[in-house]
Amino acid sequence: MPNLLEVGLKRPLTKDEVGTFPFSVPSIRALPTLDVNVPVTLFVGENGSGKSTLLEGIAVAAELPSLGVTEVALDNTLAQQRRLGSALRLAWRPRSRQGFFLRAEDFFGHLRSSARNDARLARERNEVIGIQTEALADGPGALHSDEQYAASYLHKYDSRSHGESFLDLFASRVRPRGLYLLDEPEAPLSPKRQLALLALVVRAAEEGAQFVIATHSPILLACPGARIFSFDAPPIHDVTYDDLEHVNVMRDFLNDPERHLRTLR
Repeated sequence: MPNLLEVGLKRPLTKDEVGTFPFSVPSIRALPTLDVNVPVTLFVGENGSGKSTLLEGIAVAAELPSLGVTEVALDNTLAQQRRLGSALRLAWRPRSRQGFFLRAEDFFGHLRSSARNDARLARERNEVIGIQTEALADGPGALHSDEQYAASYLHKYDSRSHGESFLDLFASRVRPRGLYLLDEPEAPLSPKRQLALLALVVRAAEEGAQFVIATHSPILLACPGARIFSFDAPPIHDVTYDDLEHVNVMRDFLNDPERHLRTLR
């Protein structure tokens, strides 16, 4: 059962707010109350349409933890979105504290942070059993054991592909009744891996998890039973899968790539 029911503004925006980001974005300025009382809600729109901005504002208002290196409340890249978050009204039934916020770029920061933590724990464990931690080389830029271990950790994940690592991270963190806000999670994934992610989302939603996902992916947008909100022509409004420009452009291209490629010559 979904925990988050509605997203809207607490009050009308002031003239000063309307002229500044993020309230100057048309879809945010004209934000209606969105009914997100479904297991999966999808935000779709062109770059700059406001879908990621609203998702980030919801993450702030919901006080969800980030899987990135920096928490939402301290992330300098989300300073303006925190203004939006303070202006949002979220309706809950009842509120769950489980879940997380994840941007595609945060995934790589998460890997680096995990590598450093594992390196520190390995060093401390070795020191406890009497193994000395030493530098592997002398001089400027010398690689110490912590850094070598971290590099090895990242290489292990690189050898398995970012897509596999992303799916492993996602599957290990999702729980029933949690709220999961995902911003363009398709970025590190091949089409085949996007299908795998879609299967994970569908399965988790059936078990009680709730998702709000900003995406360009026609594969993720095909999620069964999802509510799709378009940000392209404010105010934000419901749209069906077959009416999505993203889907129709991709379908037309795949049906006749040569015709589309001729327009580039």
